[in-house]
This record gives sequence, C-alpha cells and structure tokens, in this order.
Amino acid sequence: MRIAVFASGNGSNFQVIADAINKQEIEGEIVLLFSDNRQAKVLSRAEKLGIPTQSFSPKDFSDKSTYEAEILHMLEEKEVELIVLAGYMRLIGPALLEAYPERIINIHPSLLPAFPGLHGIRDAYEAGVAETGVTVHYIDKGIDTGPIIAQEKVLIAPEDTLESLEEKIHQTEHRLYPAVLKRIIKEKEQ
Repeated sequence: MRIAVFASGNGSNFQVIADAINKQEIEGEIVLLFSDNRQAKVLSRAEKLGIPTQSFSPKDFSDKSTYEAEILHMLEEKEVELIVLAGYMRLIGPALLEAYPERIINIHPSLLPAFPGLHGIRDAYEAGVAETGVTVHYIDKGIDTGPIIAQEKVLIAPEDTLESLEEKIHQTEHRLYPAVLKRIIKEKEQ
C-alpha cells in the first residue's frame, strides 16, 4: 500500500512506522512525508531514509481549500492510497476527507472521547484522572471524533509528572500505531 505520512514536528511516530516498514512488519511503502512546518525535524528524518518530502504552509495560500487542493494534487501524483497522520497539527478539510474516505488515520494521546484536541496528555494529567491512553481513529470533519479503530490504556501513577506521563504515552503510541497500521493495511488489501 502506498502511504503518505503527514507530520508537523519531531516525527517519532513517523520514525517507528518507517522502521516497521523497513523491517517488513508493515506491508506498505511511505511514498511521501508531508509537513506544514518547514522547520520540522520529521523532514530530516524522512530525508535520511530516502523518503520524498514536501513542505508548505497554509499561509502560503489564499485559503484552506487552495491549500488542500495542492496537497490533493501531490497525493494523486504519488498515487497515495492511505494517509497516516503522525503529529499533524491541522484539521483535515472536506477536499481530503472526500478523496480519502476511511483512508485517513490519526493517533491521539488520550482515550477518546475524553481529552480531544491539542493537549490531550496535559489535559488528562491536570484533570487528575487515574488513567488515560492512546487512541487510533479514522478522521472525520470533527476534532478527534472519527470512528475509533483501537485504544490502549495508560495508568497515571500518583508519582507521575507530566513529563513521565508523556513518556509513557509515547511508548504506547510507538507500540500501538505500527501494530494497528499493519492490521488495517491487511484488511484494506483483501
């Protein structure tokens, strides 16, 4: 399966997915890494792996629909079949949702529907809940509201700090996301 990964930052989830593909644990090929942030570390990660990159900002365009039209054109050129969001910090608009129904997957650092949005880990920590977790879900027009594919709980210990909780969440993400992608790709190729 031909995969595009969208990311805005460090790219640790991108890296574990790329590593799983290189080890042939996931049947797929990352044909494009797209970032809306030209300074994102994920771009250098992709370049080191020989994965084509593209980066531009919505600010470079007159409106969101023109921005997404350019992304869609890029995806069509690469014959992308699946979009994997790995820390992409923008909402996906109608053009991409219509072109890729149930083919845009996201990972979120909470047990949705609890703590949606940009600060899922911090929000769970500050709420003082006993557990949070990681959710892999399909994207829809809402904010972290799409159909849930998989979830894994992460306990918040009394001695946890925000930093230690972030580390626990990232470890869970790095294990869960490749496993879920492997399963989804097998299902979609049948």
